[in-house]
Amino acid sequence: MQWLRRSFITGFFVTVPLVVSVAAIAWMFRVVDGLTQGMYERWLGPQPHPPGLGLVTTAIVVLGIGALATNVIGRRVLGRGEAFLMQIPVFRTVYAPVKQLIVAFSPDNEAGFKRVVLIDQEARGFALGFLTKEFTVDRGQGPEVVYAVYVPTNHLYLGDVIVCRPAQVSFPDMTVEQGVRVFLTGGMGLPAQIRAHAHSVLDTGGESER
Repeated sequence: MQWLRRSFITGFFVTVPLVVSVAAIAWMFRVVDGLTQGMYERWLGPQPHPPGLGLVTTAIVVLGIGALATNVIGRRVLGRGEAFLMQIPVFRTVYAPVKQLIVAFSPDNEAGFKRVVLIDQEARGFALGFLTKEFTVDRGQGPEVVYAVYVPTNHLYLGDVIVCRPAQVSFPDMTVEQGVRVFLTGGMGLPAQIRAHAHSVLDTGGESER
């Protein structure tokens, strides 16, 4: 009975994530495929169409928009179109937060998350977050380098921005994707051992381990 119970529980925790992932992918496939179903019915008639035709069409459209966005003229056209759509209140409310979240995870964007950060707080202990910007603050005694760190508190799109000194910050050997996985798993995605360095992501010289 113990073997049966242990095997069942192990199989449950192995099967459920697999089934949920496959179901989510299948659902996305049906949704994307169904977006263009009506268009193909008008063009080709009501006869059955190959499955996945809408997904291929969507991928081609996304690829075309990406190619257009890499062009100078295309970037200007898309920028003006985006500026026009941002004038619509409902569209702006939905589009702006989603775009900011997507851009934050883009490694090619200067406004995105730079690196995973470990903050040493005397009152609360360590806090894990994402470095978003390094800047200087002048409080009358000359410029002082500080870091802006985004610390999620509930979901990835909800959190606090903590401004801290370099002495409070270290940089674990973790990618942004690994950091996201840590928050999505409630900390269970943390590796058993972490190496952290006390140097800025914008300063590759003079690294010193902490």
